[in-house]
Amino acid sequence: MMSRSYSNLLDLASGENQSSFTRMSVNRRIPRVMTVSGIISDIDDDSSESAYSDPSSSATQRDRIIVVANQLPIKVHRKTDNSKGWMFSWDEDSLLLQLKDGLGGDDIEFFYVGCLKEDIQPSEQDEVSQILLETFKCVPTFIPPELFSKYYHGFCKQQLWPLFHYMLPLSPDLGGRFNRSLWLAYVSVNKIFADRIMEVINPDDDFVWVHDYHLMVLPTFLRKRFNRVKLGFFLHSPFPSSEIYKTLPIREELLRALLNSDLIGFHTFDYARHFLSCCSRMLGVSYESKRGYIGLEYYGRTVSIKILPVGIHMGQLESVLSLTETEAKVAELIEQFSAQGRTLLLGVDDMDIFKGISLKLLAMEQMLLQHPEKQGKVVLVQIANPARGKGKDVKEVQDETCATVKRINETFGEPGYDPVILIDRPLEFYERVAYYVVAECCLVTAVRDGMNLIPYEYIISRQGNEKLDNVLGLEPSNPKKSMLVVSEFIGCSPSLSGAIRVNPWNIDAVAEAMESALVMAEQEKQLRHEKHYKYVSTHDVAYWARSFLQDLERTCKDHMRRRCWGIGFGLRFRVVSLDLNFRKLAMEHIVSAYKRTSTRAILLDYDGTLMPQNSIDKKPSSKTLEILDSLCRDKNNMVFIVSARTRAELTEWFSSCEKLGIAAEHGYFLRTKRDEEWETCVPAVECSWKQIADPVMKHYTDATDGSVIEDKETAMVWCYEDADPDFGSCQAKELLDHLESVLANEPVTVKSGQNIVEVKPQQGDCGKTPTSFDARKRDVTRFCPLHRRRQI
Repeated sequence: MMSRSYSNLLDLASGENQSSFTRMSVNRRIPRVMTVSGIISDIDDDSSESAYSDPSSSATQRDRIIVVANQLPIKVHRKTDNSKGWMFSWDEDSLLLQLKDGLGGDDIEFFYVGCLKEDIQPSEQDEVSQILLETFKCVPTFIPPELFSKYYHGFCKQQLWPLFHYMLPLSPDLGGRFNRSLWLAYVSVNKIFADRIMEVINPDDDFVWVHDYHLMVLPTFLRKRFNRVKLGFFLHSPFPSSEIYKTLPIREELLRALLNSDLIGFHTFDYARHFLSCCSRMLGVSYESKRGYIGLEYYGRTVSIKILPVGIHMGQLESVLSLTETEAKVAELIEQFSAQGRTLLLGVDDMDIFKGISLKLLAMEQMLLQHPEKQGKVVLVQIANPARGKGKDVKEVQDETCATVKRINETFGEPGYDPVILIDRPLEFYERVAYYVVAECCLVTAVRDGMNLIPYEYIISRQGNEKLDNVLGLEPSNPKKSMLVVSEFIGCSPSLSGAIRVNPWNIDAVAEAMESALVMAEQEKQLRHEKHYKYVSTHDVAYWARSFLQDLERTCKDHMRRRCWGIGFGLRFRVVSLDLNFRKLAMEHIVSAYKRTSTRAILLDYDGTLMPQNSIDKKPSSKTLEILDSLCRDKNNMVFIVSARTRAELTEWFSSCEKLGIAAEHGYFLRTKRDEEWETCVPAVECSWKQIADPVMKHYTDATDGSVIEDKETAMVWCYEDADPDFGSCQAKELLDHLESVLANEPVTVKSGQNIVEVKPQQGDCGKTPTSFDARKRDVTRFCPLHRRRQI
């Protein structure tokens, strides 16, 4: 069965029925809604079953999670014998593989969608796909090499990656300038990923978990095909502040695509805060927190925000610590450093511009200068993993690192002693763990990093085990210790409260932090290690995955209780989600009912309906006046403009419409025709309270650029629609409290609305306080001569 999602706003008005892919038994289907004249329903009404449907087996079906990322957790090698073909094995270091360990054995079935690290020829792709699906439940995404280069090395690594790490392309040498061809390649690859997901997804049952910035527009393609897909997205990189992010030419497209997810995850509150600020400033989408959960209301859907740093795989690391190879390497390092009376400092970083390797080396140089007694006694081992990207910047980092190491060793080295040891070859994991075990302090000086799990691995490695204690000459009962010097700009920093946090750009401060870590009291080191170990060991990758998927399930639990319509073209596509009782009017039914009736009351809102909300000139156009006059000339029509505006404004604007009724100031003033007197629904009220409210509002207007005061006959409104949204909202809360305080003894109510704070009499609006068009409509119909007749 093909999906029939709406592609644009015209479809929404056309009355086409919306069907969902179903794979559930009959008792889980959305019931049909009773219809009345002029109303269409039958939404999601399709008696046929999905191609995936099997009601008899749904009770025994396992939960399925489709994990999607740029790369599959698979290692690929050509067969060593001369026969053609490939050898595949799990990549145990992949986070995608590790996350499933804590999610419950046979109860959950995992599928993986992503690219392979090797280029597979088209003639071999079908065979490889079949092997990976049957053996590993992996669906490979094959991207033509040229397209992949533009997508990954072009848009991802030269445009998104630098920008998300706060590097603006102020010149061609500082990151890549925006290139639309690279952007189109990025979109094309995301669509290819969506096509591959279609091959394995059961849209009403499966959960889809998309990872990282490589696939930020994928949620739109999936949501367009399956309006109710259960979709989570986790960003593993930083999300920049709105001032940085808004320089991206396709900023709105990426935000809207992410908002097509049900749950969006970030490592830290800062990253989430920046994303929420971008949504507010660029899309006008605000958020609120309820019972500990942060959510954005986006066209009737609640998009939840998850803040939780990823953890490490405890089982894998502990198993490596138990290897005999690890013990042997630890013994070798003890002989190389500890036996020579030298203390080991350790850095482990990828060779890229954001890891701050050169800053760390400069701090080491500064420490040796400021504390000459450390010369010959302290060694910094810098493990430089191969860069994930490629380009001029990577070569520059490599050259600078090597030159700095050479200079330091020439200055402070002596026979048999190099203060800095650079290891720029790939190490086996057990070798790296051995360095963790022996290092007295771990240094992470990245200038910007999404998370960085090196400190977590170091803490668990320093906890060790009984065999390693014997190698180190420690009593098992002795408390363990570790020291961390970490940049305040990395994602793991907030969770490591016992670390020495530094600004990596401040070389002197980093040098002093390194020296402090070396001379700190043993008991303090032990207490800091104990605190860190307790956190890291309980917040591992399994905990992270469980927590994310539990929140995703909670967010999606009401999917089948909502009616959904897809609207918008291309990457502006979004889903409108409404209550099951919602009834959608179709244009042809409105026209038919209009022609059948002999008496009609037509109530029209003004701002945002007859007049666009963002229009500066609020006067009605000549075309609008012409249409209103045409409606009013029909003796069977009673036409009313319902507005919060003053009667003076509305009288001036609609003076040419003789038979037009007007309800001004939320219905406080009413008249049915131009030449009739204004009526009020309550006796005239005394407004001496304005003398108190006016100076207070003026004070906040002077302090809030972009705000204005609307002084009406019965109310005063402070509007901050054109002010900075964050500052305006903050000022509105202060103004609300201030006015409630000074007007406590006055017969008025103080209320906040969308970009406004309003003061009005308590008995306004005919004894009511309507805040919507529907509420104002009820007041108008009390005074309308046709209020007892049929209305449309």
